[in-house]
Amino acid sequence: MSIIYLLIPIAIILAGIGIWGFFWSVNNGQLDDLESPAHSILYDDDEHLIPDEAKQRKPTEPPTEKR
Repeated sequence: MSIIYLLIPIAIILAGIGIWGFFWSVNNGQLDDLESPAHSILYDDDEHLIPDEAKQRKPTEPPTEKR
């Protein structure tokens, strides 16, 4: 029973830290834009990383020969 006298203040302190952390993140703009990181994965900005052999030719380009 005496352990409750220790656990209740620890639980209250941890809950207070969690609530403080939530309000701190809201006030500093951490939760302002939740959609952009999810959509940024769809942007094709890694064109330079694809090897030339793996790139798909456009229908207007003539096939190239390898020598």
